[in-house]
Amino acid sequence: MHSLKLISLILLFGVMFSSSCVSNTSDSQKRNKNIIKAIASDIKLDTATFAGGCFWCIEASFEQIEGVIEAVSGYAGGTKHNARYDLVSSGKTAHAEAVQIYYDPNKISFETLLDILFTAHDPTQLNRQGPDVGKQYRSVVFYHNGAQKEIVSQKIKDLSPVFVSPIVTLIEPLVAFYPAEDYHQDYEKKNPYQPYVLSISKPKIDLVARKFKALLKVSE
Repeated sequence: MHSLKLISLILLFGVMFSSSCVSNTSDSQKRNKNIIKAIASDIKLDTATFAGGCFWCIEASFEQIEGVIEAVSGYAGGTKHNARYDLVSSGKTAHAEAVQIYYDPNKISFETLLDILFTAHDPTQLNRQGPDVGKQYRSVVFYHNGAQKEIVSQKIKDLSPVFVSPIVTLIEPLVAFYPAEDYHQDYEKKNPYQPYVLSISKPKIDLVARKFKALLKVSE
């Protein structure tokens, strides 16, 4: 029975990651392997899906955290037929650049993931993050269930006094998530000296690392 479950999950993740417009088999298989390995070890993974500006920064911010098995850059809030970077980045689709996080709830909670999210981006900026402007860069928590919805609603109430301006983060049900093209996955790790990464992404990633130092993966 356990083997049948694993086979089903392998097929599921294979289909999901093959939906990217640009396919890189080795990168996709690596992401699948991390998730399937965790499941095979009887780790019951939970999933969170966040949007907070450019997905390069959000993905890298979470990848360094213990308990995060995999963080995948992609698109949420729109439909499959236009879930591709050239269209999403134009701002003419309903998508937001988003990151789907597979995590071990025994090591890190959904609430703590929210704390990291609200550190990795500015939730008071409407339809933008710094130099990135447009609805595709909006701040959203796409909840997977009622419990997540309640937790994020309370978290926003709790954090509101911390910010000078109102939090504009949207709370929406996740309808579908479409992984981005493979060249976007692990972008910060693969392109550490890219100008945007150095000037925009890295300071946010480093801020998360400093604030959540106790939660960093040992290898980081």
